[in-house]
Amino acid sequence: MSPEAQLDILVRVTVALLLGALVGIEREYRGHPAGVRTLAMVSVGSCIFTAAGLYLFPNHATDPTRIAAQVVTGVGFLGAGAIFRSEDGVKGLTTAATVWVVAALGMATGFGLYVVAAGGALLVLVALALIRPIEFRFLHHPVHPMRRHDDEPGPEEPVPRQ
Repeated sequence: MSPEAQLDILVRVTVALLLGALVGIEREYRGHPAGVRTLAMVSVGSCIFTAAGLYLFPNHATDPTRIAAQVVTGVGFLGAGAIFRSEDGVKGLTTAATVWVVAALGMATGFGLYVVAAGGALLVLVALALIRPIEFRFLHHPVHPMRRHDDEPGPEEPVPRQ
């Protein structure tokens, strides 16, 4: 492989690292388990697998999307490990989805789709930062799961808006 191709892969990996770390900073700031290092590594790994599929066999009729499909499957299993079922319901779905989408950002970077990867990272950050407050404001009612919906809220719970 030529030095120029290797330098191109290194640039892609660096961009993937930065994008994954940006999403990881948001998750770490909010105290979620998959933080900066985890999401940066998922993004970098996805980028390397994807870029390697493009560059390793330049004179052969290979399909780099086959490697990408395996990355999607493998990262899906990794994200599934972040999902827990408890008495309160299912937890970790957003973390699992974030791991999965960061792999997609790394793959887009590995394919050289820098604008798509950067725009996707921006949209992911906006979604993670803005959708939760909207969700709590308009969709969640602060009612304890063990209490009937017509009971009065306890002292630690705000009164739901009518």
